[in-house]
Amino acid sequence: MKSATPKVLHELCGRSLVGHVLAAARELRPERLVVVVGHEREKVAAHVNEVDPEARTAVQAEQNGTGHAVRMGLEGLGPAGSLDGTVIVVCGDTPLLTGETLADLAATHSGDGNAVTVLTAEVPDATGYGRIVRDEASGAVTAIVEHKDASEAQRAIREINSGVFAFDGRLLADALKKVRTDNSQGEEYLTDVLGILREAGHRVGASVARDHREIAGINNRVQLAEARRILNDRLLRQAMLDGVTIVDPSSTFVDVTVTFERDAMVLPGTQLHGSTRIGEGAVVGPNTRLTDTSVGAGARVDNTVADGAEVGPEASVGPFAYLRPGTRLGLKAKVGTYVETKKAVIGEGSKVPHLSYVGDAVIGDHTNIGAASVFVNYDGESKHTSTIGSHCRTGADNMFVAPVTVGDGVYTAAGSVITKDVPSGSLAVARGQQRNIEGWVARKRPGSAAARAAEEASREPGAEG
Repeated sequence: MKSATPKVLHELCGRSLVGHVLAAARELRPERLVVVVGHEREKVAAHVNEVDPEARTAVQAEQNGTGHAVRMGLEGLGPAGSLDGTVIVVCGDTPLLTGETLADLAATHSGDGNAVTVLTAEVPDATGYGRIVRDEASGAVTAIVEHKDASEAQRAIREINSGVFAFDGRLLADALKKVRTDNSQGEEYLTDVLGILREAGHRVGASVARDHREIAGINNRVQLAEARRILNDRLLRQAMLDGVTIVDPSSTFVDVTVTFERDAMVLPGTQLHGSTRIGEGAVVGPNTRLTDTSVGAGARVDNTVADGAEVGPEASVGPFAYLRPGTRLGLKAKVGTYVETKKAVIGEGSKVPHLSYVGDAVIGDHTNIGAASVFVNYDGESKHTSTIGSHCRTGADNMFVAPVTVGDGVYTAAGSVITKDVPSGSLAVARGQQRNIEGWVARKRPGSAAARAAEEASREPGAEG
């Protein structure tokens, strides 16, 4: 990956590679789940504990092969006698693997009475992969032949090994003790267990994945991008089948944790991340990015960035709005063009239509905040809260210097700087008296374009003077 980040911690669609694998494994409701960590194990172990606290980690201090890694994992489960049942081994870099496919693998393993069952896939081009050789009569797996060692006939086989297996736990533990390291890498290969068990008279079978793309491993950023596109398409397809309109799937990106209600619509150029939820009949986009944000039924969010916000039912946001964490919009509330909010509660039917900043504020119901208003919430050391009541009409270019409270039914004059509390039902005027100094341009800017225009205006019929 050529990265400071361990490979399995790279993300796609809102989860790390290993996070996707853990989620798929959890769908089987396993009695125990162990993640074998080696390279940069401190980072990986900390991440595993964060995303799946019940999962155990086992340390492979030296990377001595796949068989060695599994042996370390089994040691973390206790003595071999405690390994009754099925052990499923998956790779930490296969984020497209689904719980459904793992369930099929477990069912095939149990139903066929296998000692080991290989998850396989039929691929359009098997070049470079280990081929699955089967017994023609029974269908049992007789060998996994690496591409470089395969005959011409074997290279024609399109069924390949995924590196994912289901084992009889006790037989696996015993066979791992017999794995040798007399190979070019001097490592313990997990695939050697298949031969050991087969020679002991046990059956080796296979379960074919429904979609060969599920077994794809990630080894570079090109493959990471390819996997992201496949998973994103999978998520969008399911959303559309569930009654969501995705106008342009090719320009829409979602995380696995995003949820939708029916008849929601997502317009082009939209990204939905984290725990974002889009309510019934809501329209989001175009060119919108929402993170950990809920959008209520029938709401409209247009050309907006939102993080940790709550948009109420039938509310309207944008275009070109920025909702920062703690923003909560009530029923039919509005945040309009070039408006930024932070830790702001905006009540039912209230509006902040234009060119304003609302930070650390509580606004009541059915209040209108005038254009170019600023809630001055920071004194250089601490943040303070402003409260605006219900049914207020605040003028354009107002500044509310927190902490300040404006009562219900208040009007404020345009250009006012509100520094004191305003009683309900009042008109607040906080601006200097206007003074016109006539003739100033002619005296101070003689010969200027402004002076000539003023002089010309004074000659027009009906002009004063």
